[in-house]
Amino acid sequence: MISYDEYHSYSKMWILVLYKLIKTYVMAKNILLPTDFSDNAWSAAVYALKLYADEECTFYFLHSSKIKASAMSNITNRLLRVMTENAKRDLAELKEMAEKANTNASHNFETILSSEDLHDSIKRTIAQFNIDLVVMGTKGATKAKEILFGSNTVNVFKKIKECPVLVVPDEYDFETPKQIVFPTDFNRFYGEELISLKRLAELHNSKIKILHINEENNLSDIQNYNFSMLKAYLEDYPHTFHWMPDYAKKSQAINEFIEELGINILAIINYKHSFIENIIKEPVLKKIGFHPTVPFLVIPGSE
Repeated sequence: MISYDEYHSYSKMWILVLYKLIKTYVMAKNILLPTDFSDNAWSAAVYALKLYADEECTFYFLHSSKIKASAMSNITNRLLRVMTENAKRDLAELKEMAEKANTNASHNFETILSSEDLHDSIKRTIAQFNIDLVVMGTKGATKAKEILFGSNTVNVFKKIKECPVLVVPDEYDFETPKQIVFPTDFNRFYGEELISLKRLAELHNSKIKILHINEENNLSDIQNYNFSMLKAYLEDYPHTFHWMPDYAKKSQAINEFIEELGINILAIINYKHSFIENIIKEPVLKKIGFHPTVPFLVIPGSE
């Protein structure tokens, strides 16, 4: 028969064990970092490390070694093996770089080499490892200034609906995201889609600024309802509402808002006929007038 003190000691020990298990399996974040080994991809990874500097996370470096069918006829089996081994080595080096650059003992790093298309390998990884967020660069190895996004980034926007994607501009220096802007026309009801926005705001106690660009003199009944529901949904988070006159393209208005108020992250919900869909269709800067000066969160929207 054990004494009261022994019972109390055992109980305390098991409570600590249970707490650690809950923290590991419930609170720990799983972050996916697709990479083509470019400087832009590494810059996005560094941003993710700093964004989650105080969180318990596992970061997954994912590289897709899929080769286009048109190029396969010119590649021997030996060359294919060499390319695979090189990719494995580069992933190992990337993991080592991340471990050296990292200061959080609760950060873990894993590497994944896939022979599938990038978007298919991302889908599989999201499902297999319960990924919370995908963080990637805008252009990868593409350096053409007139191109807004590389083809890989565009495909991820189009095809990844299971998880939000945080896109980091080329050579972006990390700034603590104290302010996040969320543009909306109040024509849609937002519920679960905003969980990603709230989780992002929680990381650094960010202020959420809801931006509405006036296209009408007065809000409709539906808009007023959605406005009220959005206000209620964010009541536990520091937030403000902002109205801007519709004097220019939405992209230009958002750019100016970001610059004037010192916004650190832009959050957009990707649904049919949305702002981000127009960006995907015309990924050339001079056509759409949008230049991502800050990281932006693309949240899958329900149709």
